[in-house]
Amino acid sequence: MSKITVSDGTEIFYKDWGTGQPIVFHHGWPLSSDDWDIQMMFFVSQGFRVIAHDRRGHGRSSQTSEGHNMKTYAADVAELVQFLDLKDAIHIGHSTGGGEVIRYVAQHGQGRVAKAVLVSAVTPIMVQTETNPEGIPMSVFDEIREGTANHRPQYFHDFTLPFYGYNREGATVSQGIRNNWWRQGMMGSVKAHHDGIRAFSETDFTEDLKSVDIPVLVLHGEDDQIVPYEQTAVKAAKLLKQGKLITYPGFPHGMPTTEAPTINADILAFIKS
Repeated sequence: MSKITVSDGTEIFYKDWGTGQPIVFHHGWPLSSDDWDIQMMFFVSQGFRVIAHDRRGHGRSSQTSEGHNMKTYAADVAELVQFLDLKDAIHIGHSTGGGEVIRYVAQHGQGRVAKAVLVSAVTPIMVQTETNPEGIPMSVFDEIREGTANHRPQYFHDFTLPFYGYNREGATVSQGIRNNWWRQGMMGSVKAHHDGIRAFSETDFTEDLKSVDIPVLVLHGEDDQIVPYEQTAVKAAKLLKQGKLITYPGFPHGMPTTEAPTINADILAFIKS
């Protein structure tokens, strides 16, 4: 397996396929680089070099006790990018990975990044605060913490229903997709998953979004039950200097999997534009 050891001794697993302009994929909570399988297969067939890593504590990377915050996540990406010497790259992040992308681009990506894509992303901030009154109450994230820490196998199994919109009337449920989500989640560290909830819910990416001057595509499903689009994507696109927003009626949080042909086509058009 391909791994690098970053500055604090953590091993980061990564995949690196193909040649051409690099696309770096950043996965969501609590998954792994495997969640990008459909996109990696598609874009490598289009002549791109595709790279995806397992975030620290997730998948096949080290189950570290510390560092489960956006500052460290972005720094890990910067070390991977430097190790692989990636230039003119497109960075694509789903959910928590979207936050990781914008923090990396803002703080480490100068001169190395051509474009970015935020898919169902947690930016600019999810939790309800005095300055973000329309955000999600902290009690919701406390419930996710409790379920993850104390009932993870069942909680993760149940979480797949709203994640993919499989709890909607008339939905065609794929048990294989549900099983694959659960498999990825259970590969990782429960402590990393527990601590990472704060990272994706409480990190404020407002200044990161404002500072980024490359083109950024923001994609979000209008039936996202995990990261509501009006509190995130709509606001994020307005903060970006070169932001383009596309929302999809009826699409769920896990739309890169359930709606892959549409998402892949829109990302490819953006890259080529």
